[in-house]
Amino acid sequence: MAKRLITIFGGSGFIGRYVVQRLASEGHMVRVAVRRPNEALFLKPLGDVGQIQVIAANVKDEASVRRAMHGADVAVNLVGILYNNGGQTFEALQSEGAGRIAKIAAEAGVKNLVHISAIGANEDAEAQYARTKARGENAVKAAFSKASILRPSIVIGHEDGFFNRFAAMAKVLPVLPLPGLETKFQPVYVGDVADAIVKCLAGGKAVEGKTFELGGPQVMTMREMLTFMMDHIDVHRPLISMPLGIAKFQAFFMGLLPNPPLTLDQLKLLNDDNVVMKGAKGFKPLNITPKSIEGILPKYCTHYKPQGQFTKT
Repeated sequence: MAKRLITIFGGSGFIGRYVVQRLASEGHMVRVAVRRPNEALFLKPLGDVGQIQVIAANVKDEASVRRAMHGADVAVNLVGILYNNGGQTFEALQSEGAGRIAKIAAEAGVKNLVHISAIGANEDAEAQYARTKARGENAVKAAFSKASILRPSIVIGHEDGFFNRFAAMAKVLPVLPLPGLETKFQPVYVGDVADAIVKCLAGGKAVEGKTFELGGPQVMTMREMLTFMMDHIDVHRPLISMPLGIAKFQAFFMGLLPNPPLTLDQLKLLNDDNVVMKGAKGFKPLNITPKSIEGILPKYCTHYKPQGQFTKT
């Protein structure tokens, strides 16, 4: 890919830091558009002096999106949330915001747009998260027909909110009572997702206007993933399947917290498996071989062992 100016909306998040690092290493100018620029300054050392710009932008505000898109050759939309929080709602960000970015990208003459959605995006889904992801996809396709849409399963890596959260819980709780233990996932490494984004930004008939579902090489239930994690950190706790009624009661009150570990909407997501649909395009057309959970998890969960890296194996 020729050296370009690339605008990344939501570039300070989990996936964003990997995308920024890869694009900077290829010599591109990277413009990271976020609501709170001061919280994204950690990205600047990933490139040369002046290579990575951090600017203020809110996907709910058309003027700020236009400023962020000005002069960009290509763009990436990584904006997404796991729960509603005041004005930061699923509808405003994942549906309306996605459409706004795509519309302005088309008007600005951006050559390629990569939009990150999620496996399970469906306008008929019970969960609002999945419904707004689907509406966002449709809005992107309507405004920018050549956009590449990526739908990852649960994304794992050093800074993930899944294994890190449950490993920390296993360290302090005698048991782990959880809903959705038999729900299937296809955990995918964040670096592989970032590589897929970079491939799609290069454009071409193989990716333009296409949707890719990204899952790792293994399909595992939540129970199997957590068992694997506990085997690795050498901290074993009983996994107890939480009855639906109790889970709903707990999720309701947890959803009132500032950073809820579980919400009613997330509980609805656990009703359906989160795996690549049969026949869907995945990593293969992008010439990427996804990494297995065995090759990733041991690299970043060592500090949860009883004596950290000094624990005898």
